[in-house]
Amino acid sequence: MSIKIENLNYIYGKGTAYEIKALRDINLAIEDGEFIGLIGHTGSGKSTLIQHLNGLIKADSGAIYVDGENIYQDGYSMKKLRGKVGLVFQYPEHQLFEVDVFSDVCFGPKNQGFSEEEAAKKARLALQSVGLSEKYYKQSPFELSGGQKRRAAIAGVLAMEPNVLILDEPMAGLDPKGRDEILDEIARLHRERHLTILLVSHSMEDVAKYADRLIVMNKGSVQFQGTPREVFSHYKELENIGLSAPQITYLMHALREKGFSVDVNASTIAEAKKSILKCLRANAEPEEV
Repeated sequence: MSIKIENLNYIYGKGTAYEIKALRDINLAIEDGEFIGLIGHTGSGKSTLIQHLNGLIKADSGAIYVDGENIYQDGYSMKKLRGKVGLVFQYPEHQLFEVDVFSDVCFGPKNQGFSEEEAAKKARLALQSVGLSEKYYKQSPFELSGGQKRRAAIAGVLAMEPNVLILDEPMAGLDPKGRDEILDEIARLHRERHLTILLVSHSMEDVAKYADRLIVMNKGSVQFQGTPREVFSHYKELENIGLSAPQITYLMHALREKGFSVDVNASTIAEAKKSILKCLRANAEPEEV
């Protein structure tokens, strides 16, 4: 499912002394099946932008087209939109409210009009897809660990079978192991279901590893967009707007300054390893005969 954003503008507190222009003439295209990383400092407009994509906020001007349909046209169903575009908030455990995990995940499909049996089937598949064990299904969601709550909340959105999954800093507060496990599950869903993923994150390592394309927000505008390698090649400019590149990028630049012919645009450990080994092989002395 494709999303096209044209000249989108949004102002908080419009007409008051506290007026803030949160989005400024945003123009973006998100293609079907992409995995996009959305990055920017606090207050850059990331969360405001994604809340427009499933109709939680309405733009002051501009248009959003989902599969060619303008979501602001008369008669467009926001309920239909929210079934297509699933949003998981920064602290997704705040989305949990039912008496047990399974009931919570069933809520979305039931609200879409599916029968008890159909909703249960969708819930079971969604819970399996996020790797949450069946032993937790009848537990209160509030008795789960932080990582388990995140999985349950993501399952609740997945059970509605969206075409686009938007995740707003869903790993905040998790330990590295829990974060990696959930992101690996999301990456698998992206591959297997051809889901379009939009991941909002402050972790440059995460977006470098998982995203195909990055969008950088600054002061309500799009500052950069491109592959992780392309975007992180602007690491000096990113620093000027309060961001950074992955630590591996700085390591590769340091090696280059020491005279090693390595790929300074490497942004993941795998890319860096490949480049460093290539450099070492090229510099190895030939064996004596």
